[in-house]
Amino acid sequence: MWCYRGGSISAEPRINDRIRVPEVRLVGPSGEQVGIVPLAKALELAQEYDLDLVEVAANARPPVCKLMDYGKFKYESAMKAREARKNQAHTVIKEMKLRPKIDPHDYDTKKGHVVRFLKQGDKVKITIMFRGREQSRPELGYRLLQRLASDVEDLGFIESNPKQDGRNMIMVLGPHKKKTEAMAEAREAQAARKAEAKANPGKSQNAAETDIADEDVADEGVTDGETTEAPAEASTEV
Repeated sequence: MWCYRGGSISAEPRINDRIRVPEVRLVGPSGEQVGIVPLAKALELAQEYDLDLVEVAANARPPVCKLMDYGKFKYESAMKAREARKNQAHTVIKEMKLRPKIDPHDYDTKKGHVVRFLKQGDKVKITIMFRGREQSRPELGYRLLQRLASDVEDLGFIESNPKQDGRNMIMVLGPHKKKTEAMAEAREAQAARKAEAKANPGKSQNAAETDIADEDVADEGVTDGETTEAPAEASTEV
């Protein structure tokens, strides 16, 4: 009779005395094939080499076990997983809202944010908000969107052409540079600043403050634990 007693099933491989089979197919410390040996003999060899007997293929018949330093193996696996997460990124959609009759200074400010987002490898959703009688002049919004796209054409391209959506007009800009490339360049620049700060201790405080700001920008909109790029909505208020 089968009985479930609760608890989670461990994903850890069985090692040493936890292995409960009469014989195993043994792999040596350097990857050499030892062959099928009794479990007692495999455990004896593990003690001789001062290593662990780790079950690496439990479903094989007989199970495949390898002699290794299990603690070192777990540490190296964790470091590889951490490095893989570090290089992962999402393609994020930022949103920037403008008015058809925006002030020149406000336009320059918001254009600066669009430039920063594109340099980070993010997409930017530009929304023109019409109010009152402005709704009868959609060409104002269209010209503003075309002007913005022209001003940042070195960094991005029009991925979605301007279209009316109720009281708003929307356009999406895509970056020429991929997110992973932008992150790699940001890390290289940060490393260069740290090296310069070490060479010039008097500037270390300013360098540290700059690094903190760069880390905030680099982390904005990034999720660990994903291996594919996927769009997500994020609104930025200026």
